[in-house]
Amino acid sequence: MTAKPIGVFDSGIGGLTVVHALMQRLPHENIVYFGDTARVPYGPKSPQVIREYAAQDTDFLLSKDVKMIVIACNTVSGVALDVVMKQAHVPVVGVIRPGAAAAVAASKKKRIGVIGTVATINSKAYTNAIRQLDAEAHVVAQACPLFVPLVEEGWTHHKVTELVAKEYLFPLKLEKIDTLVLGCTHYPLLKEVIARVVNGNVTLIDSGEATAMEVERILDEHRLRNRSALKPHLQFFVSDVPAKFAEVGERFLGQKMGRIHRAHGFLL
Repeated sequence: MTAKPIGVFDSGIGGLTVVHALMQRLPHENIVYFGDTARVPYGPKSPQVIREYAAQDTDFLLSKDVKMIVIACNTVSGVALDVVMKQAHVPVVGVIRPGAAAAVAASKKKRIGVIGTVATINSKAYTNAIRQLDAEAHVVAQACPLFVPLVEEGWTHHKVTELVAKEYLFPLKLEKIDTLVLGCTHYPLLKEVIARVVNGNVTLIDSGEATAMEVERILDEHRLRNRSALKPHLQFFVSDVPAKFAEVGERFLGQKMGRIHRAHGFLL
């Protein structure tokens, strides 16, 4: 049972930063990743469709005999966590709750910023999760729609990216936040730029890292942690293979991906 893989899914490629965080924290765990690249992005779609996609993504991972499921997609974590938890017979973790908990724990002034895609910010998932944990927290949310294409273009250290970051983060600086949640799986690749723009006075919360910590806790609680010293087996599945997937994916993952498998049966 302990040697079974952790299943991770996302609407596309961004969830690989969560896989990277898992690999750093749990270096002996086998992992199966599924990116629904044929139907990305999920954000603009209706909640009903997102919930249907989440159910299909869950079925796929369960077919790989996973011991746990990590929802690396912020949109699914906010809209369809209950769908995945009901359908799966294994422990399930989304990225929002761990990120919110880490922010509440880190913030000394209770002034927390959240950045994410338009869909994630409009869902208020992070804001609600933070306020459930601390009703006195002052939460400021800001959509940063240009960050995703800039990251996928590889412009993580480009002057244009810094200018865009200054524009997006200015309202948050005015609110004197002391903690900032990176509420999109693409954003960890912009940590250096974001830290520079906020002048290093703000604690950055990587939801992927917070999620990896929660996964570790749950594995230990259920005695599912893989104690093997063997090299872990990593498998990558996508519903479509864009031309740049491997190139971009390796930037997100921080290493070579090897073979990328096509998962069939996912219709547009």
